[in-house]
Amino acid sequence: MTLVTYKILAALLIFASSLIAVIYPLKLKRTTTHYGEPLELGEAFASGIFLGVAFFHMLPEARLTFQQFFGHSHYPVAELICVSGFIFLLFLERLSLASPFIQPQTAIPYILAIMLIIHSLIEGTALGINTTFSEALMLFIAIIAHKGSASFALCVTLMRYHFSFRHILFVMTFFSLMTPLGIGLGTGATFFLHSETGQIVAAVFNAFAAGTFFYMSTLHHVQFHKRAHEAQGMLEFFCLLVGLVLMGVIVAWV
Repeated sequence: MTLVTYKILAALLIFASSLIAVIYPLKLKRTTTHYGEPLELGEAFASGIFLGVAFFHMLPEARLTFQQFFGHSHYPVAELICVSGFIFLLFLERLSLASPFIQPQTAIPYILAIMLIIHSLIEGTALGINTTFSEALMLFIAIIAHKGSASFALCVTLMRYHFSFRHILFVMTFFSLMTPLGIGLGTGATFFLHSETGQIVAAVFNAFAAGTFFYMSTLHHVQFHKRAHEAQGMLEFFCLLVGLVLMGVIVAWV
């Protein structure tokens, strides 16, 4: 098998895993209008995934890049950018509460989707630029290990904001295509992504996205579930913990 054939196969498998992960939530939305408890538990699990991706993957990766290029500085650049992402979504939420013309239902889910889409594109490009089977295989395992979880998390978030079935299907298909597209673009972007500028841009994005994911898994989650009764609240906490531990295991494994 040639390296090009392997990358094509990897792209197809990643695309399939992303779509398979949303079959259950989409089926739930298609067949019933009363999916409150399954959706709440699914969103709690998704919050754990977002929290794990932010602190086990994105933020450490950004911090490592900044240390490589600015090792002489002890200023927490990655953490500052991460907090900026958190504050940005918090600002949008407060602005929406103060203004009758701005609705969080139209802003926050799109921002979240954009963050995940760009991250998927970067991941795919990183796989595409590799010139050896061993490195490409390691990246493929790392991507496919959390691609399904991220896809599930995005899907239940869109459901929480009452997106239509057709709208969710469109967003999820577009999201699923981003990593394969990145793999295809990888060869052409080899020089840029290996340059100092390309790596710093990716680090800034990862840190900012980590902050937005932290917001989605904490303040945003609490806002939607603050009225849950005690038993339901503990079950949601357990689902969040499962999602967080899953991401921790995946990071340790890959």
